[in-house]
Formats: sequence, structure tokens, C-alpha cells
Amino acid sequence: MTVESANEIVQTIRHGFVSKAKREGDKTACHFNDGGSIVVSNFLGAHIRTGDEIDFPLPIDSPSTGTELCVRKTLSPTRSRDLYQAPISYATQPKTDKREHLYVRAAVSAGRLGIGTIHLPCEVVRDYFYVTTRHQAWERQANLYDTLRISATASPAELRLAFNLRQLELLASSASKLDRATLERVFNILAQPELRACYDSLLKDSSSPALFPYGCFGSILVAGDRSPEGRTFFATQILSFAPEHRERRFRAPLRSFDFHNDHAIYRDVRRKLEVTLDQSAMPIVWDATWNQWRHLLGVKVELQGTFIQTGVYRQRRGEWHLVKWETALPSRIRVKLPADIAEQIEAARKSYHRFGEFSDALAQIRARIEREPLEREHLRSLCWNLGIPGDFDIAQLNWQPDYDPFFYQQLCRRARRLYLYREEYIFDLPGGIAVETPQLGHATYLFSKPSNMEAFLADYIKSPKEDIRKNRGNIAEKLGFLGRTVHNSNPRLWLKNLESFLVEDGRS
Repeated sequence: MTVESANEIVQTIRHGFVSKAKREGDKTACHFNDGGSIVVSNFLGAHIRTGDEIDFPLPIDSPSTGTELCVRKTLSPTRSRDLYQAPISYATQPKTDKREHLYVRAAVSAGRLGIGTIHLPCEVVRDYFYVTTRHQAWERQANLYDTLRISATASPAELRLAFNLRQLELLASSASKLDRATLERVFNILAQPELRACYDSLLKDSSSPALFPYGCFGSILVAGDRSPEGRTFFATQILSFAPEHRERRFRAPLRSFDFHNDHAIYRDVRRKLEVTLDQSAMPIVWDATWNQWRHLLGVKVELQGTFIQTGVYRQRRGEWHLVKWETALPSRIRVKLPADIAEQIEAARKSYHRFGEFSDALAQIRARIEREPLEREHLRSLCWNLGIPGDFDIAQLNWQPDYDPFFYQQLCRRARRLYLYREEYIFDLPGGIAVETPQLGHATYLFSKPSNMEAFLADYIKSPKEDIRKNRGNIAEKLGFLGRTVHNSNPRLWLKNLESFLVEDGRS
């Protein structure tokens, strides 16, 4: 660190000795001997006394629970523990120090007081997150399963049912906000498989590693001591933790779920989020065999809930990068199923059965589609001649697990004819030709109406997409290439772009 940068840090850090801490509504004003002041939360204010020294960065326009500050107990005769409040961004997996003690380290986000990490012994993490009554010894804690009034062998669906019943009981008895929050925290620990396994290990051995739940992104207030060089704060107690969170509502394709016998997991790489559901939260009966034919499901479910920030480090090109994700709190997730979900599930099962029953015949047709585009009605005739029932959905022949029905359906309803070619669909539209791979990240290629469809197809299958985009050998002109519209996160925008292409110059 240069002298100039060190001076800059000194100049932007405010030091103040508290002359008076006064509660004012939902905040506490801490007044300093030199006439300045800072406003903090009432929770933090309850731990601040006259004579304490507070360090915080400047400028500070609107102090909040996420404001970084350090409180030093300079006048306490017993040298009480210092306090440190800061936003944190990631907690490591439990590690062992030189004295064989387990700990996790939380990274301070954009800290300006010189502290880069918070050292949290695993027993400190355990005694804040994995208990029903904080400030009470582990040996005297009530069992989390007993709080839900359910056995330790309960399934995820049974846990949710017990949680819902206990919620109703607490509401009926006008229980305190703290009791309701404790119940919700208990459920969110036991409803997450990794955290439940961690708690079960702690029940057997209280010195087992304790995971920091859900990744640690948020604002933390800890008591402890700063290291001599000042870069690490060694916490002896977590006083509060508020995770980063936001409300989300979106539709998720059922084919993108990983189905297990007692729960299902939805991961969205594009949105970078994850949802774990039990069969009580999403009331349809599934098992792990659904993974064999889930790609045939076109139905979407609506997910709504509170998502909290989490993350994981992944190695790319020899360097470690933090990848942020969002995880749904089990207690706050809501699922809305479409009215026809049972019919769509049965249709997918039926299609999967037929793919197995007529696998040899379908393999012959797929081989032809790899070589040449085949029109839908012609494919139906081929299927009929090979003994495949006439109600078989021809579009499933080259359907892939991560295809989105929206793009296919929007083009299909506008098309006069449909051709299947490799993993693509070629739509003969009133205003032109659309070549579609119905998958996010891909694009719809649009062409003007050809005078001869067979000649267009013959030229198209010999032309790589890159050649079309760059007009190599004038192939884009020959095919009548109009451009492409990318499948982005907003499918409606794709549809608007598609329509603008096809109505241009009277092509619709």
C-alpha cells in the first residue's frame, strides 16, 4: 500500500467516542464527544455504551444494518468484546486450524476499515443457526425435530406438513414474532438436504463441522476481537445475520427438474437460481423414473418465493471465480400448477412408451432426418407404414430435453408446412421461412419466401450457419436470408422481433 492510499483510507474513516446513545423510534442515535453522531439500528444500539469508540467509513448518507462499522469497548473494566458489523459475500466450507479447531471464514464485501475476513469457529456458527434458543448452551437446546413435533426420519413432504400445522397452531395461540421466526428457521434448516445432514451430524457429535447456511451473503453483526495486524476479525459470537434476498415469480418447465424419490430440484443456469421442492409443496406424485422421460414434458409450473443470495467458487482457465446463485427458502416457496397438468404428464408417459415400443422404426426415420429435411405429412405416412399409430406426435422425433415449447408452438401455429431436419424445425410461413432450434441461446433464422421450396431446402442443407451469416459465396443472397432473432430471456421480445421481420416490405 502506498503512502498516498494509506492517507486516503485514514481520511475517509471517521473515529468517534460515544458520549451518549439515545433511542429515537426505530433507530438509535450515537452522539460523539466531538459533536458528531451516527444513527444505527436499535439492535446494535443496545450493545453500545458511553465511552465506546466507533469507526466507520465516510461518506455515510443513510446508515443501515449493512453499514460497515467497528465498535471498540475502550473503557470497559472487563475489556468486553468488540463489535463488528459488515456486509459479507461468501463463507468457506469448514476447515481445521493449526490447533485442530474447525472454523469457516466469511469474506467482507468492499470493506473500507481494513478488515478483509471474519473468522467464525464452527461452534459459533452452530450456536446461532442450528439452535432454537440463542444465548443458551448447546447441551440444553431443544431438538429441532421436536420443535416441528416430528421424527428425525420424516420425509421432506412430512416436514412441510408438520411445519404448516405448527404455523397454524402458533397463529391460533397468538405466539410472538420471535417464536414464529424460530419455527421458520428450523424448517429452513431441516428442509434443505445438505443443512439437515449437517444438523444430524451435530446431534451425534456437537464438534462436527457446521456449515454456514445458504452461502452467507448478507449483513452480519459479530462480537469478538480484531487481529493484531487488523485484517481479520475473530468472532466469538454471531449477534445477528440478515441474508440478501428478493422476491421472484416465474414459470419453470417441468422437464428441467431433477426428480428424486422424495424431492425435486430445479436449477436455472440462465437465471442462476435453484429451488428444492417436496411433494407437499408441488402436489403431484413423482419418483426418480420421471428423469427418463421428463424431456417430453411441455408443461410449465409457476414458482413464487423468497430467494436468498448464495454462491460457489468454480475454476476457469486456472483461476477460481465466485459464481453467484440464488436459492429459494423452502418456507416461502409457492407452486401453481396448470389445470391440465395431469393430462400433459400422461401424454408424456405415453410418448415415452411408444418411443420404446417402436424404437427400431423411429431409428430408421431419424436416420433419414439426419440426411434430408422431411415434411410433417410425409413423416406421418412413413410412421403409419412402419406400424406407428397415427396419433404419434411427429415433432417429438428430434425434440431435445432443453427445448422450449414456446418458440416451437408460436411458429407452428403460423406455419403452412413443417419440415424436420436434424435437430431443427423448418417452418413454411405465409411471409417467409423460419429455421428454428427452440432453445434459449439459439436464434431463429429468417428467409424470404422462395419460389421453389425444394430448391431452397437443397441449398440450405449444404450451407453452414456461419456461411449464411457472412454471405460466403453469396449463399445468403441465394437463400434470401433476412436476418435472425435471438432467443433471449424475454420470449415476447423474440416474438415481436419475429413479426417485425415477416411484416417488413409486405412479407406477412
